[in-house]
Amino acid sequence: MTAPLLPGPLVDDTWLADRLDDPRLVVLDATALLPAPRYDGDHTSASGRGAWAERHLPGSRHADLTGEFSDPDAPYHFSAPSPPALAAALARVGVGEGCAVVTYDTGGGIWAARLWWMLRAISVPAAVLDGGLAAWEAAGRPVQSGEETAPARQVAPVTPVPRPELWTDVHEVAAISRGERPGTLVCALPSGGYAGTLPTRYSRRGHVPGSRSLPGRELLDVEGRVLPSGDLAARVGAVIGSGDTPVVLYCGGGISAAGAALALTLLGREDVSVYDGSLEEWSKDPGRPLELGY
Repeated sequence: MTAPLLPGPLVDDTWLADRLDDPRLVVLDATALLPAPRYDGDHTSASGRGAWAERHLPGSRHADLTGEFSDPDAPYHFSAPSPPALAAALARVGVGEGCAVVTYDTGGGIWAARLWWMLRAISVPAAVLDGGLAAWEAAGRPVQSGEETAPARQVAPVTPVPRPELWTDVHEVAAISRGERPGTLVCALPSGGYAGTLPTRYSRRGHVPGSRSLPGRELLDVEGRVLPSGDLAARVGAVIGSGDTPVVLYCGGGISAAGAALALTLLGREDVSVYDGSLEEWSKDPGRPLELGY
């Protein structure tokens, strides 16, 4: 049996630099642009392709989470595409059977984690570059600029092996919130978003009743790297504890939630899922309650 190329869900710049020329490895920049809302309902987002063209890891390609790496027919932003659509999008950037993927971004790792989670959900080997482009540049490693000079290599598309247990839908979240189904709901938004003290991109402020607050960005250090395992375990344990009920993560659109999912996976938890529609879907229905405060 061939040993897996990736050592786990997280790699550092040294590991990646030593393997950047490995033909089995594809590096994807998952950056998207999502500025903080200025007022309730201000959902402004854009592709990060322009930023990728300005400065990126050598040989990397851009995976557009606002475009072909999302579902254009979904009623909310950033929805995960169907497994066949995701496999086709991956083939267009050179990811096929036998490949492994390292994702990175320029936004603190949450976009890279989102792509990693989507790939994990169809059983494609993937890892996140700890610290992203900032860590790569801080180590004095080279970057490139400009668009691709050659088309992506021709590959046989991956055969998706879906893992539906990695996703949770609105009905399951509602059942957990009402206490009708076991589970721990965790909101990965910043504390102000959880409490409803800051403007929201969506129609209503607040959090799903019964959920706990674990801001995804608080699981990173000041340089954007995942906290050391001891600190990470303490931070997560203070919110979730060591219970044996499944953990369902959500945020505004399933992005910060994926960052928290990466952290929990690093801690060895396997009973973790992401609510893809998150608050954008939940808040659209006035019949679904939202709570303010802590």
